[in-house]
Amino acid sequence: MRGLLQFYRALNALCNRQVKRRAGFAGSQCGFSGTVSDSKPQPQPRFGLLFDIDGVLVRGKMPIPAAKKAFQKLVNSQGQFVVPVVFVTNAGNCMRQMKADQLSHILGVPITMDQVMMSHSPLRMFKKYHDKCVLVSGQGPVLDIAKNLGFQNVVSVDMLRESFPLLDMVDHNRRPKVPSSPIANLPTVEAVILFGEPIRWETNLQLIIDILLTNGNLSGAHQSQKLPQLPLLACNMDLMWMAEAQSPRFGHGTFLVCLENIYKKITGKEVKYKALMGKPSELTYHFAEYLIRGQAVERNWTQPITTLYAIGDNLMTDIYGANLYNRYLEERTRRTTSKAVTKMATATGSAAALPQVNDHVENAWESELAPPSATSCKSILVCTGVYNPHTEVPNDTNQCIKETVFHGHRDFHFDPALVEPGHIVQDVADAVELIFEQEKFVPQ
Repeated sequence: MRGLLQFYRALNALCNRQVKRRAGFAGSQCGFSGTVSDSKPQPQPRFGLLFDIDGVLVRGKMPIPAAKKAFQKLVNSQGQFVVPVVFVTNAGNCMRQMKADQLSHILGVPITMDQVMMSHSPLRMFKKYHDKCVLVSGQGPVLDIAKNLGFQNVVSVDMLRESFPLLDMVDHNRRPKVPSSPIANLPTVEAVILFGEPIRWETNLQLIIDILLTNGNLSGAHQSQKLPQLPLLACNMDLMWMAEAQSPRFGHGTFLVCLENIYKKITGKEVKYKALMGKPSELTYHFAEYLIRGQAVERNWTQPITTLYAIGDNLMTDIYGANLYNRYLEERTRRTTSKAVTKMATATGSAAALPQVNDHVENAWESELAPPSATSCKSILVCTGVYNPHTEVPNDTNQCIKETVFHGHRDFHFDPALVEPGHIVQDVADAVELIFEQEKFVPQ
């Protein structure tokens, strides 16, 4: 634990140094000033940008001032982006088109839904569940969201409550006024999908636990010791997120902590997930990279997009996720190179001198989306959201428990290297400026 404290103190000091350095950086050093000849062709980017939204572009409904400044550099006079851009948010309470419209209004530039990735977007790939009866939890138009993702037989928590009114008993004012019998007109639930934090946590926790412990049939009693757990898929693992308040607010990750601990307290077992989506999962970044490639193809950019830059405000989601995906890309590049060398050596009859390389089975999502063109994913931390470089770290290590340091999900383990940002800047405008400098990219 002493090592963790030292790590965070060093990270805070690094942030202060880097922010001060970036504050003195002049845009003209990157070639932003001066007259550019109209005859010069528009440069083709070899990099793409992944933007978090809350804490980077907005706080609640209020835009962060640096956001518009940043996007003025990313769009040409025709309103087209000069580099591929995807907005990667862990929010899951609306459709992509609505989020695109909100961003267009906030940033003052045209955003399409193909540039937006919600935490639930990768569920399009989970086709094995699309024809099953699934229970969805969250807020907003959850039934419409699920159907838009491909799910054909969807049940909401509210529908369960209406059919089984005796199951939701925490709020005395919502208990049935007269004796009531179950209205068993719903099919057996075959999987559970958690889109985001619901409004009534006690109702959702109770009914989700009931579904898991009755194998999807609420007409029966709990059978926790006899049945395998129903498939559970969760989107958005953020423990906290930054809105207008001075301190971060509870996110869906907090709801998951409640669900996991209640399930374990009742059954003595860990609840198991078939998939975890949203940052920091590799699946989310791979899907985002797929959208980046799609934009490059649409714009007829022939250069492959080899570098991704992920800009975020949360060490445990944005930075951890970007670095985790970068680790995957590096491993994939190493594996691909080893296979190519082995194949060449086999063809020339010199394979015996080489170490044997195991033929890894590709992830299902990789085969679904095609292999990535990116070979690296670089993380950039901004100081306008969850991360506060001036936060005091407790001196007494005896009072510092693991959960106060690592806010990541239970199934993701703490690794100091994964929460260390590649760069730290004050805001998103500084981040874009830094990226253009690093890439020597001067849009016409």
